[in-house]
Amino acid sequence: MPRVNVSWIITVLAVELATLSAAHAHSCHEVKTAFQVRQIGQLKWVPETPATDVDLSICKHAGPSCCTRRMEESYRAAVLRDTTQNIRSYSFELKYLISAHAIAFQDTFQSLITFSQNHLTSLFETTYSSLMSSISPHIVCLFTDLSRFLQGTGNVSVETAVHCFFDSLFPLVHTRIVNPGMAGSIGEDSSDANQFGDCLRMTRQDVNPFGPHPKAMADTLVSALRAGRVLSLALGVGLEVMNITDTAELSKECSRALVRMHYCSHCRGLTLIRACSGYCLNVMRGCLASLSELHNPWRQYVTVLQDLTHIVAGAHNLELALLGIRGQVEEAILYAQLHGPRLTATVDKVCGHSSNASSTTVRTFPPTAVTPPPANSSQDVPGADKIGMLARLHREFTGYISRYKSFFSILPEALCEGEMGVDELMCWSGDDVVKSYTARVVGSGVRAQRQNPEVRVRVADPVLMDIKNKLELFNMEIQEIMPGVGHRESWDETGSGESSGECDDEDGCEGSGESVASPTLTEADVSKKAVKVSFHDSPITQNTSSSDASLSMASFIIIILALGLHWSF
Repeated sequence: MPRVNVSWIITVLAVELATLSAAHAHSCHEVKTAFQVRQIGQLKWVPETPATDVDLSICKHAGPSCCTRRMEESYRAAVLRDTTQNIRSYSFELKYLISAHAIAFQDTFQSLITFSQNHLTSLFETTYSSLMSSISPHIVCLFTDLSRFLQGTGNVSVETAVHCFFDSLFPLVHTRIVNPGMAGSIGEDSSDANQFGDCLRMTRQDVNPFGPHPKAMADTLVSALRAGRVLSLALGVGLEVMNITDTAELSKECSRALVRMHYCSHCRGLTLIRACSGYCLNVMRGCLASLSELHNPWRQYVTVLQDLTHIVAGAHNLELALLGIRGQVEEAILYAQLHGPRLTATVDKVCGHSSNASSTTVRTFPPTAVTPPPANSSQDVPGADKIGMLARLHREFTGYISRYKSFFSILPEALCEGEMGVDELMCWSGDDVVKSYTARVVGSGVRAQRQNPEVRVRVADPVLMDIKNKLELFNMEIQEIMPGVGHRESWDETGSGESSGECDDEDGCEGSGESVASPTLTEADVSKKAVKVSFHDSPITQNTSSSDASLSMASFIIIILALGLHWSF
């Protein structure tokens, strides 16, 4: 039996194993697999084995490489696609938060407008039916203007809209309620009637047939609705900022740095190694330097939003102002009836047509009786379910938006805390596998990138700088028109017992205990500022008029009952 040389067999097996191991070590199989799984490009571009004479522009390496110039271009396109998608995924929630609440606030405003319009219409249908057909178009016109004002569309003046309504109401009240039968005596469609009606409309503010009620109603609506208009415009600005930042392009230097961070390790067959956290921060802060410049104006803008929503919802001002329109109009008509003889005498002197009517008409107290509904009727508390809607929206919105005050400054960290930057025993530094990243980690913003060892930032993105300037200008103009708005770092709902949302000391969430009230401005102040931001109307003023210009006792009782019904549930 021949003798077997065991040592020779062991030697042959060792050589074979070494050959197989070397073949595996010098294969680009893992690189090709990652190239396919991440949908980077065509597999034919990946070589089977690493080469040493490859002309690379980004992932340069003295040793063998599994990359080619064609693969570098594919890596570059892929990393731009993935990074942009990651940024948009982080900003989507914020963008949706703003757009959804912009719609919610407008829907609530429109609900209040519609209810108030129907409520006023019912006054004329039930109590002053003789005026209904003629006054109906003017009711629609009034509430259309109020709706457009709250939406922030068009050059609409609340004060003008209110006075136009009362100008149109005066001829109807004078000829059909104060002096019933006068319209018939002069002929409603005659030229005399048209001239008389025009005279009454033009002289209404001088004759003052409705006493203090038109001015009180205008002042109340201007004060309450202005914050709603500014809030609508502010939410629109926020959406514009988010839309522009979503479309911001990453620079060529950024794309090269992203390729080095994500894919240059693949060229050496290291497909599972992750970037060092400090290295990732440098790359992301360099790439997002211009976005980080939005941090300060954005933080200020969020504070403006919080204060505006509080002014809109605080003390239910906007809701009570709209729901109180019917009461103001009713009191105005009652005032004209009560002062009928004096009013008729004044109109005689100014317009001269009352003398054509019978003398009994002038002296007779208006026969139109105003019969209030029973005290226990549900009509006593109209719109009770509407009160508090804006307060709930305010609490919800401020609770969410406060989490995004530092959105633009912490975006690089958010991206690196995902699947990009992970602290492990070994990590990728852009050049090699290391235990830790030893280079300096720079801060956020364009100026800080002068010391960035990974990304060269030459100039700020002009598109993002333009939106930054626009946001700063918007904040400044809001603070000029509404002093006190946006000056505090956070909002503290004193006595509410509710948290406004997640925040920490860095976000300045310590409560100051202050409150933001509707600022008082003069007409001159607004005329100086209105051109800048196109908030066309009289200024926000606190109601300092006498009791004649305040809500009547009947309206006050209705409001108290409405609040009582709402709270009882």
